[in-house]
Amino acid sequence: MSTAPVLDVVIPVYNEQVALGPCVRRLHTHLRETFPYPFRITVADNASTDGTWAVATHLADQLPAVSAVHLDEKGRGRALEAVWSRSGAPILAYMDVDLSTDLDGLWPLVAPLMSGHSDVAIGSRLAHGSRVVRGVRREVISRAYNVLLRASLGARFTDAQCGFKAIRADVAAELLPMVEDPAWFFDTELLVLAERCGLRIHEVPVDWYDDPDSRVDVVRTAMDDLRGIVRLRRAIASGRLPLEAVRERMGRHPAGAGVLGQAWRFAGVGLVSTALHLGLFAWLATALPSAQVANLVALLSATVANTAANRRWTFGVRGRRHLGRHHLQALTVFGLTWGMSSLALLLVGAVSTDPGAAAQTVAIAAANLVATAVRFVAMRRWIFNGHKGVDTSSTVRAPGLSLEVTGPSAAAAERQSA
Repeated sequence: MSTAPVLDVVIPVYNEQVALGPCVRRLHTHLRETFPYPFRITVADNASTDGTWAVATHLADQLPAVSAVHLDEKGRGRALEAVWSRSGAPILAYMDVDLSTDLDGLWPLVAPLMSGHSDVAIGSRLAHGSRVVRGVRREVISRAYNVLLRASLGARFTDAQCGFKAIRADVAAELLPMVEDPAWFFDTELLVLAERCGLRIHEVPVDWYDDPDSRVDVVRTAMDDLRGIVRLRRAIASGRLPLEAVRERMGRHPAGAGVLGQAWRFAGVGLVSTALHLGLFAWLATALPSAQVANLVALLSATVANTAANRRWTFGVRGRRHLGRHHLQALTVFGLTWGMSSLALLLVGAVSTDPGAAAQTVAIAAANLVATAVRFVAMRRWIFNGHKGVDTSSTVRAPGLSLEVTGPSAAAAERQSA
């Protein structure tokens, strides 16, 4: 019978010689009594300067299924990347050494990953059903950070920084090479990239008790997080991250990615751009001497906005690759649309020698309805046909790490690094 671990729980530590022993023993007892599969606990020492490494190696010698890894540099993200990328377990997890999160939440955390239902799982202190005991300052900072992530990165998860997370190993292998932050922003970056790749994030409401002895520098961490948000936004906008390639490899296609879903998105974008076109025309028609000129300016402006919106939201194309070509192709379609709306204005002029702005606006609206189907087919079959959304030629590689491993995971680490 195989004893290879199904779950590898990493505990990143820095100068925790006092708390480490009780933490690992408590977690080991809990897993032995409640987890029905083989497991491993890996202590990741982030270049501690006290006796943490000695405690870690002692635990690895005394307790079965406990290993210790020593890193020459600090950083929670660096520690997790080092252990996760070398672990042979199919389910990877981590938790903070203070065990602020109730361990009864561990099985609900990893079960959806083991069943294949979800790709990443996080403990959430802000989800409905969680019970949290912490100071007002930390509560306000946590909620403000959540709002910031939603506004700046479109995040839908509720708690990025709770030290209680798990991920499937195959998913980690796809995401870790793209994560750049080696410290506290690692969690947020991993989760945002997971969402952008269409992966499913399972949230578990947890019981969480604030550690009064926490040594996290809140101000410094907040500044690092802000810099991380800016960097990640730029990386996603530039298209240099192979998000679409990962999505394809993982088989995570966006909901409604077929023709029906695209048609709904196209219709929504079309309604907004039509309103923009008509509003601009109604305003310019009173300011410019010619209705034809007013229509040209309004339609050109609406077309540029329409192309940008459909490129991103309807057809999922992000980044600057082929951006100019896409707009030039859309302007070709614009010529047809302009011709149809210009013809509509001519017909209104033939019927009435002095048509008002209302009649002209109605005529243009009717012409736009006819041209909408043509634009959709052109975008789907010509402009964005076969485009994968990002430039997959560039990859991000994680830096090399110097590791010292002791315990049952040492042999596995050597085999995987060979």
